[in-house]
Parts: sequence; structure tokens; C-alpha cells
Amino acid sequence: MSTQGLRGAAVVAGLGAWLPPRVVDNEEISRYLDTSDEWIRARTGIGERHVVDPGMSTVDLAVEAGRRALDSAGPGAIDAVLLATSTADQLCPGSAPQVASRLGLNGVAALDLNAVCSGFVYALATGGGLIASGVAGRVLVIGADVFTSLIDPQDRSTVPIFGDGAGAVVLREGTADEPGALGPFDLHSEGELAELLWVAAGGAKQRTSENRSDYFLAMQGTAVFRHACARMAESARTVLDKAGWQVCDVDRFVGHQANIRILQVAAKQLGLPPESVVANIEHTGNTSAASIPLALADAVTDGTLVTGHKVLLGAFGAGLTWGSTVLTWPDVKPG
Repeated sequence: MSTQGLRGAAVVAGLGAWLPPRVVDNEEISRYLDTSDEWIRARTGIGERHVVDPGMSTVDLAVEAGRRALDSAGPGAIDAVLLATSTADQLCPGSAPQVASRLGLNGVAALDLNAVCSGFVYALATGGGLIASGVAGRVLVIGADVFTSLIDPQDRSTVPIFGDGAGAVVLREGTADEPGALGPFDLHSEGELAELLWVAAGGAKQRTSENRSDYFLAMQGTAVFRHACARMAESARTVLDKAGWQVCDVDRFVGHQANIRILQVAAKQLGLPPESVVANIEHTGNTSAASIPLALADAVTDGTLVTGHKVLLGAFGAGLTWGSTVLTWPDVKPG
């Protein structure tokens, strides 16, 4: 999928991120689950994660990240709000209109987009399409998830992995040759493998269940790991070819922060040097659709990502879904 050939390029003009204040480290988890800091770090690279307090929701996180992205971008009307999430506050309606309203963006187009951990990349492509087709001039794209709401607190295989958070960018209409312009996209799915990573109950097909575990995320970790590494690398090669980039052109690889080993293996398969990999998973855990913008914000803040860097974005998630895009990082800092 590509927005090339349509009028107007989508350019990153603002960046924002927000994490709930409560931090849960590995030692805290080890007090009630049969695990340890060493075991978690060795298998995931995670040392701590941020978790919402009772009563805090996906909309709350999205509003905070969205406000910061708007501050970063500066004045200008927003025509649409896209919320990438798989933990909407309600099954119906979507959460994006509530986010828009709380940000004072009354009347704008607003919709949820659920591609789980690939959601932010999918939402960037959608926002780019709105701009390229002339429907919108500026789009607020948010990735936000309270994924801990889908996790069985007694499940040793998932509790250490996931955290909550939100990240956002503002896209504006611009030209394809300027810094911040989103390059071509490569997006895919494989629904036959949905059961590798899913929540069985709660939706229209199985509204209720007598089995408590059906309401929580079930993950076949080994299979997910294998598919994630292969698909992210494959998609990255495709998008680099579409963009006319060589692997050696990539300064920073910002992949979905699911597991440090997935990032390392995908980079190795691509032939990227370890120092090109942007990773903040040690302090955030897997924040699903929020992970890429959160990683971007941290990298800009600590100087790992600077203006002019050629950036490869890549994601993989439940669905199964995966995708990639590229851009040259503009002079944009988190709000």
C-alpha cells in the first residue's frame, strides 16, 4: 500500500508521548508470580513497565499524548483524529471521537483503527491517505493502549511483557522531498493465524464464556516470535526497495517494542548494525500500538534520533498484521 502518486505528502510535524505514572518493576511481579528479574530480562529485555491506576483509561492516555503532539506541532487546524488501539474504552462507540472532543477538536472526523501492535503504522498510512486524497490537511495520529486490561494477572507468560502508554504524531500536508515526509508503505495480514495471539471472548462471536481465561490474551509465544522476526524483516526489505533505499542508508530502525530479541534478530536478518536499533522496551514493556511513537519520543529526547536521520519503522502484531514505512527525521521534538 502506498500513497505515492496522489497529491500531497504526509509530513510529521509534531510528536507527543505519555506514560501513566505508576511503574511496576520486575521485582514487584516476582513477588506474586513464579519468575525473577533475571528471567524476565533474559527473555524479553524488560526491566519495568508503566501501568494505569484504577479508573484510568485508553482515552485518558490518548488525550495526554495527543495534547503533547499538538503542542509540538504548533498552531493549525486539525481535520481528523485517528486512534490506533485494541483496548477502546467501550466496544461501542469508538474512542477516537471522545479523544477529539476532550482535545477541543469538536466536529472533526475521528475513528478507531485496530491492527493491534501494528496499529500505529497502519494509522500513519491511513492518515497519509486522507492527506493525499485531499480529505484532510492535518491529521492527529495516536497510538494508545491499556493492554494490561487484557492480561490475566496470574499468567506468568504475559504479565511481565505488557505495559500501558500512548504516543502521537501530527501529520500535515507537504511535499515528498522534505524531511518528515512519510515514504511508501508495506502492509500485510494473515488472519488464518489469528489464534496465535488473541482474546477469544467478549466480542460478537463469543460475547460471554464460562472459561475465565477466554477473556484474557492467549499467546503462542514461540510461533509469534518466529513470525514476527521473519515478517518484519521481509516487510522492511520491501519498503526499502520501494523507497529506493539501501540497507546501509538506514540510520535508525524503530520497530515495535515487543521483545528486545525480536528487534535484534530482525535487524540482523536485514544486515543492520546493532547501534541502529532504537529500543526503550527496558522501561516501557510492550505498549502495543503506542510503542513506536513512544520509542521515537525517547530517542529524540536522549539524542539517539536527530534531524536528518533516515528512519525505518516496522511493526508486527496480532491479526496477524505487520507493516513498514520510512522517513527522514525532521526537526521535531516531543511536546
